[in-house]
Amino acid sequence: MSFASDVVSSLISNPLNWALAAVLAVTLHSALFPDKIQVAPPQHPNVIELRRFTPKTLAQYDGRDGRPIYMGVNGKVYDVSRSPGFYGPGSAYENFSGRDASRGLAKHSFDASMLVDINGPIDTLADLTGEERQALAEWADFFAGKYDHVGMLVENTSTSSSPVKTRF
Repeated sequence: MSFASDVVSSLISNPLNWALAAVLAVTLHSALFPDKIQVAPPQHPNVIELRRFTPKTLAQYDGRDGRPIYMGVNGKVYDVSRSPGFYGPGSAYENFSGRDASRGLAKHSFDASMLVDINGPIDTLADLTGEERQALAEWADFFAGKYDHVGMLVENTSTSSSPVKTRF
């Protein structure tokens, strides 16, 4: 008998050989005719144009009525909208939404008394201790690593609403 007739004879006589032959056929087909992989076209990430926010304009971004939630930290403004459970209306840090939270973060106090009047000048934080400045720096690093930086905090007297120019 020839090799081919031995293979056919063993396939007919043993059902396990049928299963093995089927697996071999599928494997060979997959190796010889692979499926084409669908790759999504590349997309450019969202571009954020840094803006200038006065304390008055920042106050509009408090998460109410579907608005985004922005917070000022050490002169920079961050979009914290992705964490409404922390910063949105009714949350633990709600009083920081739409405000400069620097003093409260530095002093580890979430009390409303840590906030300055939005109609007044930006808090200079001149009276912070070295330990409080370090705490604020750590908070600033946290926000920079987790949230999108959307602008800079400027005095209410600033008349410019143009984008912030940066050098790279």
